[in-house]
Amino acid sequence: MNLDLRKVINLLSFGLFAMNMDACSYPATAARVAHAAETAGFESLWAGEHVVLPDPRVPASMMDPDDRILDPVVALTFPAARTSRIRLGTGIIILPQRNPLVLAKELASLDVLSDGRLLIGIGVGYLEPEFRALGIPFADRSARSDDYLAAMVAVWSQKRPAYHGRLFSFEGVQAHPQPAQRPHPPIVMGGASPAAYRRAVQAASGWYGFNLDLETTAQQLAGLREAAERYERPPGAGALEISVTPVRAIDFETAKRYAELGVHRLILNPPRHLDEEALVRFVENVGDTLVGKM
Repeated sequence: MNLDLRKVINLLSFGLFAMNMDACSYPATAARVAHAAETAGFESLWAGEHVVLPDPRVPASMMDPDDRILDPVVALTFPAARTSRIRLGTGIIILPQRNPLVLAKELASLDVLSDGRLLIGIGVGYLEPEFRALGIPFADRSARSDDYLAAMVAVWSQKRPAYHGRLFSFEGVQAHPQPAQRPHPPIVMGGASPAAYRRAVQAASGWYGFNLDLETTAQQLAGLREAAERYERPPGAGALEISVTPVRAIDFETAKRYAELGVHRLILNPPRHLDEEALVRFVENVGDTLVGKM
C-alpha cells in the first residue's frame, strides 16, 4: 500500500496543545484561550493525559510531580461549551490505563456535547511508575491497547455490541447515546514504535508524533510508510492524517518544511508556565504569523 502523505502547504492546519495544563487548568484562562484560538483560526484544541505523575520525577517524564494537568475528557467539555467550530483532541489518552467501556462512554458523551467535534488521540504510555500505581501491568500495555481499542469500536458501532479478546470481553449490553460522528470519531494513534505505526495503519484515521524536529519527523514518516507496506489498511479508511507537535517554536518557513514532509496538522505547544495574558498573546501571534498565512 502507498501511504498517501499530501504535500499541499496551504492545507496545513494548526492545533493548540496543553489545553488542560498550567494556566489552562483554570477555568477562566481555558475559556479565554479557547475563544482566542477559535478566533485566530486554529483548527483544534488538544489535551494530554497523566492520571498520576512519578514522585520524584524520573528521567523519562516530561512533567514535574506537582504540575497541574486535568483529566483530558473532562477538561475538553469546558472549551466545547464556549466554542462552536474548533475541534477537540485528546493528545493523548493512555489507553491501557482506562476501562475501555467507561472511556468509550466518556468519549461518546464529549462527541455528543460538542456536536461531533471530537478527535480521539490514544497511545500506550511510557512511564512504568504510573502503571504500577494504577495496578496495571506495564509489560502488556501494547496488547491491552489493541484489545481495548477493538472493544471501544465495537460498543460504538455494532447494533448488538460484543467483543471477546484476550484481555477484555463483553456482550449483552448497550451504551447510548452513541457518538455524534458515525461510526465513531476519528482515531489518532500516538507513538513512535513499530506497534504504534501498525495500529495507525490498521485502526486509525491519523498518527500523532510529539516533540519532533524535522529530521525525526522524516524518520517517523518513513516508519509509517514501511508499516503501510506490511499491513493492510481497512477499505475506505482513506489517507492517514499526520499530526506533529514540533520540538520548539517555529516560523513560517519551518512550518512549510513540515508540510513538505507530509505533515497535515501542527499542534503547537506553548512555552511552559505562561500566564493567561502571555498565552493569549502566543495564540494571537501564531494566528497572525502562521495560521493566517497558510
